[in-house]
Amino acid sequence: MDDRTRLLLTAPPIPLLARMSAPNSIAFFIQAGVSMTEVWFIGQLGSASLAAIALVFPLLMLTQTLSGGAMGGAVASAIARALGAGDRERGEQLIWHALTLAALGALLLLTLYGLFGVSFLRFLGGSNDILDQAVSYCLVLFSGGIFLWFMGVVSAIYRGMGDMKFPALVMTASAFVQVPLSGALVLGAFGAPQLGIVGAAVSAVVTAGLLSGVMLLRLIMGNTVIKIRWTQFGFEARHFKEILKVALPAALSPVLTVTSILCLTAIIGRFGEQALAGYGIGSRIEFLLIPLVFGIGASMTSLVGMSVGAGDIKRAERICWVGGMGSALLAGVIGVSLALFPELWIPAFTKDPVVQAAAKQYIQIVGPCFAFQGLGLSLYFACQGAGVMFWPVVSLFLRAILAVGGALIFINVTNWGLAGVFYAAGFGMVIYGIIMVSALKWGALRRGQSTP
Repeated sequence: MDDRTRLLLTAPPIPLLARMSAPNSIAFFIQAGVSMTEVWFIGQLGSASLAAIALVFPLLMLTQTLSGGAMGGAVASAIARALGAGDRERGEQLIWHALTLAALGALLLLTLYGLFGVSFLRFLGGSNDILDQAVSYCLVLFSGGIFLWFMGVVSAIYRGMGDMKFPALVMTASAFVQVPLSGALVLGAFGAPQLGIVGAAVSAVVTAGLLSGVMLLRLIMGNTVIKIRWTQFGFEARHFKEILKVALPAALSPVLTVTSILCLTAIIGRFGEQALAGYGIGSRIEFLLIPLVFGIGASMTSLVGMSVGAGDIKRAERICWVGGMGSALLAGVIGVSLALFPELWIPAFTKDPVVQAAAKQYIQIVGPCFAFQGLGLSLYFACQGAGVMFWPVVSLFLRAILAVGGALIFINVTNWGLAGVFYAAGFGMVIYGIIMVSALKWGALRRGQSTP
């Protein structure tokens, strides 16, 4: 067993988790800033472009969370368990299987978009110019999706080794490429062609290609715990099974989350273009919690996976409690702060008073519930590390049912209108966090079973 893995299995959990999470949290905070900067760029184009990005943003997040969260978490978990058991050879074999699954994932999403994408965007309420912009954005996004998948999965390989610093450093550096490139292509600055929201898609794909290329090169030529070696090239069913037994149930998480957002988007579309644009600003803030909490959750996946691989379940549970409470605090502070001072940030994205009112109403209702979202999401990542996915799937399924079903009930039975949709979304977050923490308390990691 290498020295790094031995340290990760023996060091005190609290300072270790804090030290490992810091690079990820900083990097993802910067990426969150990049995302919101793109919204600002698009906001300069008008409410129609904001409405179009509200339609396509869940599909972008689905791609990123499937690749970096579901598949990436499964890859990090498998490699962490292999290294925790002292089996480097298995870890290196898993790399080839991970890259293959990344390519297949990108191909699957491209095929699904080609078959159903336009009809789906139209179903969500897209029409005329809004639909045209959304279709053009998605065409670029899914055509270059393999780079987004490689970025998520290759980053996960490093996380599985317990190396959080290098992918965080590369991700931070990528912001200096993506922001000016997005600004140039969205607005036509610096003599570049003005592509509108399509420019944001081009920027995301190009940046992901550069990022994944740098990380792959280091796995081939650098001094890493495990490497890409031709001698380990080959495919075995057991390695695919080890990744997919976590990735497939984990994929339900982003699918259910994005399905909820898409359904809420379709419901909110009934209230008009400006309400949809305001919700687009607010929901993008919610989705930014995913990469922010991911900074802690990625470390939890690696540490829990190594502890489970080494047979130390008690240590794995302690890491869950520490990381879960830290994530709840981080997300809660962000949500409450944004809810208390909406006038400090919403006007930066739009000058339309109706759009501003919708965004303000969303964040003031849902923002205080972000703590439960952060708690549930971090424990989801921990469960990936342990390979125990029943409770994350149950909690997310119930969240989706409560959010969407509650929204339909509120707007049809009460006179709450748009606020009713937002109350339902917030209630779903609260239930999500409560179920996940209850599962941990009941011993989900120890039992690895579907019942408490």
